[in-house]
Amino acid sequence: MGRRQTLRARHGGYVRRTHAGKPGTPGRVLARDRGWRREAHSAWLCGLALGGALLLADVARGSVTWPRGGCWAVIGVTLVAVLWPPRVTVGANWLAVRGLLREHRVRTDLLTSVRRSDGMSPRLVLRDVAGNRVEFDPKVLAANPLLWHHLDTGARRARESGLLREGAMPLGALADRIDGEGARTLLRSAGLE
Repeated sequence: MGRRQTLRARHGGYVRRTHAGKPGTPGRVLARDRGWRREAHSAWLCGLALGGALLLADVARGSVTWPRGGCWAVIGVTLVAVLWPPRVTVGANWLAVRGLLREHRVRTDLLTSVRRSDGMSPRLVLRDVAGNRVEFDPKVLAANPLLWHHLDTGARRARESGLLREGAMPLGALADRIDGEGARTLLRSAGLE
């Protein structure tokens, strides 16, 4: 009687095992990062270019061997892994960030904190009530207004329910930046700037 029943649910073209009654069960993807494919393509090109250049230099010297060629290939693949961009997607009340190996997901309507981490590259860090955490570049939100809209809608719900107590400043600054860029784009397209 106390066992969890396992259901098979179809989401977005793939089958995912979920537990009955588990909150935050993933639904269909409503928006995704439109620049991700371009960045992933660039990562592959950089890795292939570096591995190819090293291999060509070795061939030109006449010192290429199978182990050395394998080493250059590993270096190229390592560069791809380092440059691989995280893929940000949103659905109804959730945001997911998929890295090279794993996906992290938060419930946007159950957010407890939003922090901006400034360093070599600025990061936006979101946490929800279950302790789930995602971290990604805020430029993704600026480049994808639909992603921003879904995150902002969920964050407003969390703020109204009293869960989101830390994060008004980073979200407000981000909203001002995104709205300002949107207004400039609109004026530029109308020829008024």
